[in-house]
Amino acid sequence: MAATTSADERARAQRRVRWELLLGLIRKDLKIKYQGSALGFVWSLINPLVLLAVYTFVFQIVLRAGIPKFGFFLLAALLPWTFLSGSVTFATDSVVGNAGLVRKVPFPLSVLPMTAVGFNLTHFGLQMLVLLAVMLITGFTSFLGAQVLLAIPAIAVAIILTVGLSYLVAGLNVRYRDTKHLVEIVLMAGFWACPIVYSVSQISDKGPFVRWPWLVDVYYLNPMAGVSVSMQRALYGAGHTYGSPPTPVLPDPGYLFYVEKLAVGAIPSLLILVLGLYVYHRMSADFAEEL
Repeated sequence: MAATTSADERARAQRRVRWELLLGLIRKDLKIKYQGSALGFVWSLINPLVLLAVYTFVFQIVLRAGIPKFGFFLLAALLPWTFLSGSVTFATDSVVGNAGLVRKVPFPLSVLPMTAVGFNLTHFGLQMLVLLAVMLITGFTSFLGAQVLLAIPAIAVAIILTVGLSYLVAGLNVRYRDTKHLVEIVLMAGFWACPIVYSVSQISDKGPFVRWPWLVDVYYLNPMAGVSVSMQRALYGAGHTYGSPPTPVLPDPGYLFYVEKLAVGAIPSLLILVLGLYVYHRMSADFAEEL
């Protein structure tokens, strides 16, 4: 009995050490990012405001995308994508960039990719607050209803996928340095594979999606596609149309459609999480030698 209690205490102590180390690394990265800056964290709040202004001007005024309040439509999906892409990009070099620490100091290596996720999750939370505040100030209150709850499972799927990808690329990049370049290409293609700057309704009735309707199901196997439309439904709402005759901006006015797409996306997200943890754990034993 005493041995079991001692083992439990050691396990709790190890978890506490990991959390303290993780939070410490996140704080360090945040301080470094804004070191010497007069505005500090305010820059994280300015960023979504600038994006909102620029994308609204380019896509709604210059290119005439036709989607009402395009800036809000875009940022509802762009901020989760920015969280994922920033985390994965940062995580790719999380082990290699701390080579001196990994070689000399024994510590839980599992915290390194999670530092990237925690760092970008902090920014994501701040930027979402700014977006919601601007929506309220400008009188855009479509998210003030039950549909906003869709954001909870959408963000959960995005976090699961992000954690899995972060561990996977962090481990692979130690041995295969081309991983970093591959990640850049995949993220660039992945951005356009998600309905961020366009509406799903704008492509579902065109080209191969009409000829082969099953491609729609394949499209949503990309977890971030379901996350994007669900975040748009949660924050942007379903009461907007474009074109003549008017076509709904979002693919469905209800909620079940989005829950189903998130469930579909959750399956590959969980598989990637398991794969990422497995690969990182197997390769971490050789990190010191590889570096």
